[in-house]
Amino acid sequence: MNTTEVFLIAMLIIFTVPYAVWRLGGTDHWAPLVVVQILIGILLGPGVLGALLPEVYAFVFRPAVIQSLNGIAWWAVMLFVWIAGIELDLSQAWKHRRESGVTAGLALGTPLLLGSAAAVAMLATPGWVGAQGQTWQFVLGVGMSCAVTALPILILFMEKLEILRRPIGQRILRYASLDDIAIWGVLALILTDWERVGRQLAFLAAFAVASVLFRRLMRRVPERDRWYLGLVWLAACGLGADWSGLHFMVGAFLAGAVTDAHWFDQKRMDLLRHHVLLAVMPVFFLSTGLRTNWAVGGAAVFIAAAWLLLASVAGKLIGIHVAGRVLKWQPGEASLVGWLLQTKALIMIIFSNVLLDKQIITSETFTALLLMAVASTMLTVPMVTPMLERMKAVLARAS
Repeated sequence: MNTTEVFLIAMLIIFTVPYAVWRLGGTDHWAPLVVVQILIGILLGPGVLGALLPEVYAFVFRPAVIQSLNGIAWWAVMLFVWIAGIELDLSQAWKHRRESGVTAGLALGTPLLLGSAAAVAMLATPGWVGAQGQTWQFVLGVGMSCAVTALPILILFMEKLEILRRPIGQRILRYASLDDIAIWGVLALILTDWERVGRQLAFLAAFAVASVLFRRLMRRVPERDRWYLGLVWLAACGLGADWSGLHFMVGAFLAGAVTDAHWFDQKRMDLLRHHVLLAVMPVFFLSTGLRTNWAVGGAAVFIAAAWLLLASVAGKLIGIHVAGRVLKWQPGEASLVGWLLQTKALIMIIFSNVLLDKQIITSETFTALLLMAVASTMLTVPMVTPMLERMKAVLARAS
């Protein structure tokens, strides 16, 4: 069979298997489709399918097919991160800056500290730090992976739970938005290459000037042109960031962060996010699964994932409960917010993909982080649903 035919076999698997498992298995309550797609991606990777059926794996995921899938995955995830950047509403965070700052700071800082401590413990065993990674980059990268909240997936979950447009949902979005900025800031710090710092400074300076011009242009054109210009801007920022050594994902986020959400119709933006998740992100999930590895031993990877999950969940809940006491929240409110902010999935996977690309972590560490992110995300809806039933008064709380 030629490459085109094998590529289409791969696409058939990507879109058929996760959907069948999700629909026939009725997993939506504890594992939404996006989580099932990530899990199937892991199963199709070298650690599972490659070990059980190496000939099938080598036939379907031959280098030419993987290269084609990677191209789709890169553009898909750039679109997704761009939309996440656009959806940031810093004006609301500034309006409620004390509450937002205290909550976001503790929600990020506590799991970051516990995750960093877990990373230090992992250093005692070889095989976790990448070939190009320094100790501080590894510790900070793993720690931040434990602290991440995935804003786009959080939005999807809150839509499902019917609280996105309510005051509590808007508050949670403010907290997650501030953490999202910190995540990308830390990633830029980790990726700072002092041998290429001149390029990085040049990119940031050019980006600052271009952003002013881009924003002026966007205000003067009709909405139908803004969509196309936004995509041009996305590609340009991704190229510039990657050329400078900051990675194209940083460029994608910056492209969205300087783009105002009110320039676009909200329903159309929601539809775009939905269609990206439907049509192209499953390819990214598969390409993520193809990067998993169990070379240091399956047991060691699962133990590391459990250790990181404990640091992530405990850190987030402790931080939010401290914030609740400081801000005098209603009883039960901190648990609700803390569990919703556990959602990791895509943004953490994107974050750890960049660390893997730059060889700061190994594929074994990446696998442990991936398992941690999936488990953390799967806990969210089952934990939050009964809380919402018990806390109907909180949902009516004024912003």
